[in-house]
Amino acid sequence: MNALLFSEHGDVDVLEYGQAPDPKPAHGEVVVRLRAAALNHLDLWIRRGWPGLKLEMPHIGGADGVGEVSAMGEGVDVDGVEVGTRVAISPGFATVEDEFTRRGQHSLSPRFCILGEQCKGTFAEYVAVPAQALLPMPTAADYTETVAAQLTYLTAWRMLVTQGELRAGETVLIVGAGGGVNTAALQIVKLCGADAIVLGGSASKMERALEMGADAVLDYRDDWPKKLHKLTHKQGVDMAVDNVGQATFQKSLAALKRGGRLLTVGNTTGPKAEIDIRYIFSKQLRIIGSTLGTPMEFKRVMGLVWGGKLSPIVDRVMPLSAGAEAQAIMARGEQFGKIVLEIGPT
Repeated sequence: MNALLFSEHGDVDVLEYGQAPDPKPAHGEVVVRLRAAALNHLDLWIRRGWPGLKLEMPHIGGADGVGEVSAMGEGVDVDGVEVGTRVAISPGFATVEDEFTRRGQHSLSPRFCILGEQCKGTFAEYVAVPAQALLPMPTAADYTETVAAQLTYLTAWRMLVTQGELRAGETVLIVGAGGGVNTAALQIVKLCGADAIVLGGSASKMERALEMGADAVLDYRDDWPKKLHKLTHKQGVDMAVDNVGQATFQKSLAALKRGGRLLTVGNTTGPKAEIDIRYIFSKQLRIIGSTLGTPMEFKRVMGLVWGGKLSPIVDRVMPLSAGAEAQAIMARGEQFGKIVLEIGPT
């Protein structure tokens, strides 16, 4: 099969569009003939590598994928799933039953697998996944819109609604205007009846955020903490979504009102940040981490997408063969929303 793969960690030039063996379904698995995949910042981090990350090379990245079931292994018994079924693949799934899965907290399991990280992913014509990771698509559902929603909307939903307990009437600061998780977060904040203040780095991205329903936008190149302080009548925000990390974490913490919470699912500028602990105990703040989501959360959020309540933003669609160029575009931060890779017929 054709695949976008790499045999060593490094910059975008380690990516190769070439041949890889067709996957075979193990017990309880299915093979999906992929029609589209989508990029996430996770793909860049995995390609670059980090201490302790051990991959079987060559590696195929990609966490988002949609297509049709092409083969089924023994022991597959999932309602609505058979050869030819159009499916969305959950980007993460538990590979064993344990105390966390029994509580319905699959993404807390030590054996939680993220496609394209712990196992080979969706930047290929075929992928083998557990049948339980599949969600049959409605007949009218579009491949491009569906694949653009999977990881980012699942991640944003769990972060905001499950972990953050977002409530109507609250005010949320979203640090960053163009990424997939943040554009998803903006829509979810508005769907839940809360106000959104978006921090952006370009006039075009801030304008797009306003078009999507942001109640206010701030330019991070200005003295945004001072402007936020004034905008919130010196109160601060109830919640800050900060997936930038090192460059903004302390400022986001300081932007919270008393009893506020800071949510994070990533760290695009670096994993180590210096923070003033006095803010945490004096204002009784909470720092909450989150990762992907559970099968029920995936079903819930994709139902909202398919029902038209949430609308993924697609920046551009490119062929899988142009995957290296697509990753370079993402690394430069030139996109607003998702870059989708179309996977055509062999």
